[in-house]
Amino acid sequence: MNQLVVLSDVCLAFDGRPVLDKVSFSLEKGRITTLVGPNGAGKSTLSKLVLGLLTPDSGQIRRQKRLRIGYVPQKIHLDPTLPITVERFLRLARGGRRPITEALGRVGAEALLSSRMQQLSGGELQRVLLARALLVEPELLVLDEPVQGVDISGQIELYALISELARELDCAVLMVSHDLHLVMASTHEVICLNGHVCCHGAPESVARHPEFARLFGRPEQEQLAVYTHHHHCDGEHHHHHGAPVIRLPSRP
Repeated sequence: MNQLVVLSDVCLAFDGRPVLDKVSFSLEKGRITTLVGPNGAGKSTLSKLVLGLLTPDSGQIRRQKRLRIGYVPQKIHLDPTLPITVERFLRLARGGRRPITEALGRVGAEALLSSRMQQLSGGELQRVLLARALLVEPELLVLDEPVQGVDISGQIELYALISELARELDCAVLMVSHDLHLVMASTHEVICLNGHVCCHGAPESVARHPEFARLFGRPEQEQLAVYTHHHHCDGEHHHHHGAPVIRLPSRP
C-alpha cells in the first residue's frame, strides 16, 4: 500500500478557537507534499498531528503500522554554554538504525562530524538535522521549514537534496514551507491551508487557483511562475516564464 498516512475530516481547536477544520489528505511513498499558507494557518499544528504529537478533536488519522518517521523541526534551541559536537548530538538521537557517518555523508555534511553545533551556519545546521532524521531510515520525512535561515543558493541545494532522498528512499515527504517560489518546482502536490484546505493539487494548478491568489495576492502569485522544464512521455515540452530563472531537478 502506497498510502502511509491518511487524514479524514480532521478538526482541532485550542481553548475553543478552531485551528483546523475538516482537513483531509493522504501521504504516499515516493511523493513530496508541501503545506503552504499564511502565518497562523495551522501548518505546524497539522504536521504535529501527522507526527502523533497532537490528537484531533474529531476526524480520523490512519497510519501504516510501525511507520518510521524522521522529523526536522522548525527550530532547535541549544544552550550556548553547553558545548556539543555534531557527533554527540547525533548519538543522542534515539532509535538510530543507520550509522552516523553514513547519514552525514548522505546529506553532504561528513566534514562536520567534530564541529560544535553552536558554530554551524544555517545551511550546515539544516543538513545535520536532516541527517538526524535519516538515522531511523524513515518511511516518512516531516520537514517543518527545512530551509529556514539558509541563503538562496543553499535553499535550492537543500530542496534538490530532499527530492533526491524522496526518490532514493522511496519515502513520503511532508514539507511545511513559506518559500513558495522555490518549493513549487520541487514538490508533487501542494496543499494550501488556512484553517481548512483552500485548494490542493499539482503546483501549477494551485498557483492559478483563485483561493491561492486571494491569500497571497497577485504579486506573490506571479513570483510562482518559476521556470520548469519537463520532458513528458508524449514528447511535449512545457515552459513557464515570467519570473527569474530557477533551475531545479524535474519532479519524477
